Amino acid sequence: MHADRPAVTVMGLGSMGSALAAVLLERGHETTVWNRSAHRAQSLVDRGARLAATPEEAIAASPLTLVCVLDYEALHAVLDPVAGSLAGKVLVNLTSGSPEQAHKTAAWARSHAADYLDGAIMTTPPGVGNPEMMFLYSGPHTVFEAHRPTLASLGDPLHLGTDPGLASLYDAALLGLMWSTMTGWLHGTALVGAERTPATAFTPVAIRWLSAVAGFLTTYAPQVDAGHYPGEDATVDVQIAAIDHLIHAAAARGIDNALPELLKSAMERTKAAGHGSDSYASVIEVLKSPADDT
Repeated sequence: MHADRPAVTVMGLGSMGSALAAVLLERGHETTVWNRSAHRAQSLVDRGARLAATPEEAIAASPLTLVCVLDYEALHAVLDPVAGSLAGKVLVNLTSGSPEQAHKTAAWARSHAADYLDGAIMTTPPGVGNPEMMFLYSGPHTVFEAHRPTLASLGDPLHLGTDPGLASLYDAALLGLMWSTMTGWLHGTALVGAERTPATAFTPVAIRWLSAVAGFLTTYAPQVDAGHYPGEDATVDVQIAAIDHLIHAAAARGIDNALPELLKSAMERTKAAGHGSDSYASVIEVLKSPADDT
């Protein structure tokens, strides 16, 4: 083992956990693996991984343990019986869950004298190891910095703050952005497809447009933070008129309009709240307190 490639343990060898272990092996880390079904480890063992017979043995093998299992119930089913072995170790939890679960698990880890980072993997298994892919972490900054070089083997490690729930919170927010963006693209693809335009022709234009949209977000972010939404580019009133064109075009071509109708509803509630002459960023006011909009 190289001094700059410390030993790492990976617990949980589903498709993501296996990808994590494989990349750590490729980058020269002495890698110990454990999985409830040991046969899943064979391909990694063939590439040089050490298979631990028990969770205790896996945790003891390395200063740093990465856990990536199905959910928090599975996480605690594995770790609760061996919690005593975590003392003095660093536990990085890459299991998907809620910020509330992350908080509880961080407190649980502290109660067993373990350092804890919560994480979120912002890629699919084939993207593990790509330095462009984000891995989000939250928890003690000193713990993150101590293990940053190892975590950087997996992707670009971003420390979001000391609150252990932040990685899960960002994960949920970013997935929401992904689904909204992809569904908007699919709606647009269906719309132009009704005129026989292939998705492969529409998509390069859509991607160029997303670059402009990214610029809008950069403009609007300080407005959101300030709670002040100057309508110097395009007001909510203008956007309501524009979305009517989309709804009409889609309806005329038999395209489902649930998404644009939902968006128009949010815009109309924003207008009713007195933001018709403000920028689109003011829609956040009705998103933050939907129960107040009657």
